[in-house]
Amino acid sequence: MASQHPTEVLVAGNGDSYAQSIQARSHQLAADEPLGLGGEDTGPTPYELLLGALGACTTITLTMYAKRKEWPLEDVQVALSHQKIHAEDCASCSTEKGLLDHIERKLSFAGPLDQEQRERLLEIANKCPVHRTLEGEIHVTTSLAEA
Repeated sequence: MASQHPTEVLVAGNGDSYAQSIQARSHQLAADEPLGLGGEDTGPTPYELLLGALGACTTITLTMYAKRKEWPLEDVQVALSHQKIHAEDCASCSTEKGLLDHIERKLSFAGPLDQEQRERLLEIANKCPVHRTLEGEIHVTTSLAEA
């Protein structure tokens, strides 16, 4: 089934370093690894970009929702972290053995929101499209481009 909004991003490296150039529509981004991991630290790591995508989607989703409801959300910030954890340390996870990815997301709201609005925004955060993608089944196909 085709996506309603197909997205294409081009990522290119020079083969000599870990530094990567990312082209998304008319936007140019960079990715790299830290100096301590052999990179040149010219941009965020791939996992930092992933966290940024989740954070951006979360703040956009919450801002859209608050505007539609005409709620006094003045600012929203999302702090995210990623780590690998042992599956047996996660009581709510279906994976029982090995390591799994754990993302922690903390939301901060500014504005005169009541407790009910804050709790509803917390629920809506889990409905952002990137969150749903990360928690859903993901199918990735890899092929060689024609020369």
